[in-house]
Amino acid sequence: MKVFADQLPAALAKKLPRVVIVAGDEPLQHRDACDAVRTAARQGGVEEREVLDVEPNFAWGRLMEMSSNLSLFATSKLLELRLGNHKLGQEGSKALAQYAETLDNSDDVLLIGMGKLDAKQQKSAWFKALDKHGLFVPVWPVDASRLGYWLRDRASLHGLQIDLEAARLLGERTEGNLLAADQELQKLALIHPQGTRLNVESIAQGVEDSTRFDVFNLADACLKGEPSRASRIVNGLRSEGVEAPIVLWALSRELRTLLSLHQHLDQGQSFEHACKTQKPMIFDKRRPAYQKAIGRLPMKRLHKLLLMAQRLDLAVKGAAAVPLWPGLHDLAMTMAGGRGLLSESAWTYRISANN
Repeated sequence: MKVFADQLPAALAKKLPRVVIVAGDEPLQHRDACDAVRTAARQGGVEEREVLDVEPNFAWGRLMEMSSNLSLFATSKLLELRLGNHKLGQEGSKALAQYAETLDNSDDVLLIGMGKLDAKQQKSAWFKALDKHGLFVPVWPVDASRLGYWLRDRASLHGLQIDLEAARLLGERTEGNLLAADQELQKLALIHPQGTRLNVESIAQGVEDSTRFDVFNLADACLKGEPSRASRIVNGLRSEGVEAPIVLWALSRELRTLLSLHQHLDQGQSFEHACKTQKPMIFDKRRPAYQKAIGRLPMKRLHKLLLMAQRLDLAVKGAAAVPLWPGLHDLAMTMAGGRGLLSESAWTYRISANN
């Protein structure tokens, strides 16, 4: 049964399952979910714990050996299988399906920590067999639009209250890095008495700017039509020393995807089908952002943006006089529905000057 991370403690309080699969690439929520399972297991009388770290050439037979080994001191134990981002492969899939067959006669708890599971993996035999006996906890990064609310709730875990605007400022200073945000809240909890209500000034004075940007944040802001955020991320990427070709690759990829979606829609296909034809396929969670971008960027505009991207590619290679980072800022801002640093006439001049 699927349970989201914020619902997990309540689900564990009702019943300790035989299996919990925590899957995703967001480290803070992944850690918290696994800690919640360990705590629930201890409270449920499971005192023994054994850990298996899956590495290349891992011997999957160890899982069955560990589960069948009887303890002199406990009737049940917590088995932790840590996969990280390692692939299960055929042998691992078979071993987990085999383990599932023993669950009706076992008091052990299996905690599987792994990377993101796509829709195809969730339809696999091993996953279905284990899911019948327990919980599946997908952990995803917190969307920028929800980050302030998430941090406001998170502050209460550290005995603090925080204004929404202050939470949003903290989110800006730690964007893309929930671990850093949580560490800042922990530090603030040491400085301020329990129950303190933090405002914008408290965050501005007490929190260092530890923002982490990546090109996927930028693509997300452009698709959703968030020009101020796109501008901030481009400047952040530049200051952090990210190579311009990487930024250009990310933006160009989204432009080609949007153009392909338009073409499929013009052929009478549904938006859902058009998303499934993309490589990689656009999953449900990201489809609203693409749909929003398609409504804002007609094909004529996309072709113009691709021309801008081509000129920037020439600038990367030293074959065009377009200023590279201001040009990337222009491209991102225009995709997001804003205005760039360079005027349209300046772009036209530079484009024609290099034809």
